[in-house]
Amino acid sequence: MHRRFALAATLALALLACLSAVEAQQAGKVTRVGFLYFGSREPGPGAARYAAFLEGLRELGYVEGKDIVVEPRFAESNPERLPALVDELLRLKVDAIVATGSPVYRVLQRTTTTLPVVVTVTADPILEGLATSLARPGGNFTGLTDTAADLSPKQLELLRSVLPRLARVGVLLNPDNMSHPAQLTRLAFASQKMGLRLVLAEAGIVSQIEPGFALLARERAQAVVLFGDTFFAQNVREIASVALKHRLPSAFILQDYADAGGLMSFGAPIIDNFRRAATYVDKIVKGAAPAQLPFEQPTKYALVINVKTAKTLGLMIPPTVLQRADRIVE
Repeated sequence: MHRRFALAATLALALLACLSAVEAQQAGKVTRVGFLYFGSREPGPGAARYAAFLEGLRELGYVEGKDIVVEPRFAESNPERLPALVDELLRLKVDAIVATGSPVYRVLQRTTTTLPVVVTVTADPILEGLATSLARPGGNFTGLTDTAADLSPKQLELLRSVLPRLARVGVLLNPDNMSHPAQLTRLAFASQKMGLRLVLAEAGIVSQIEPGFALLARERAQAVVLFGDTFFAQNVREIASVALKHRLPSAFILQDYADAGGLMSFGAPIIDNFRRAATYVDKIVKGAAPAQLPFEQPTKYALVINVKTAKTLGLMIPPTVLQRADRIVE
């Protein structure tokens, strides 16, 4: 009896020792996360979004350098740099990659099917081949979208509120963006219902922005709509400047655009996506599989109007539109 009790006690102590060792090992594990951004880290959107991600981690209790290490990499809007940056992060054996930009996603799709990837912005993860459905992505990609609805009709409505005689609307497309044809189809349907005619131009590199807007101006476009796009997002200042040069009122989904001099923006506050990306990293670190983590869609949208740009263009923003604005740039 005493012998059996002694044996049971010994086994129990051994089990406790093993559990303590495992817990200590887990407690001492440092999570390593890659942050791969298509644009630049220079002061601007890239720096602010990276800071928002780090803030999200801190809000969840992570201490950088103690229980988590973030490896930031920025491609400076050069797709040719991406394969080397991805290889570098893989060699560092990161536990997950927080990724931004369609070119980034395409390289990661070709490189790995097992490493968890948290997407920060995408207009349509299904169309981009990142997920089989929003609720059950099914692969190694999950994360956040930048739209839960077709915003194009809303952009048209806002532009026509400012330009009552609006008849011809320019659309700037990126030929490399897989989601733009579908967005154009939806915009064409909305414009037809509103009695508007669309004029198209393309820009996929910086040197094409000026010719694109020049074409829209020659085709007598009275305003311009831009679809969500990584390249456009990295060049909001150039695009806003060229639009103003050609005296074309323009609308984009990113708030950065109105701040950069575009007439207006209407879309989700993207900065929140980067803060929320930390919650996905946290779930993955704790054992959740990306395949089972639903893509999150935005629940709020903001209208930002640049009244200084409106004055430069000789436009009077109706009081009803100004009252709807979440923020006004003066």
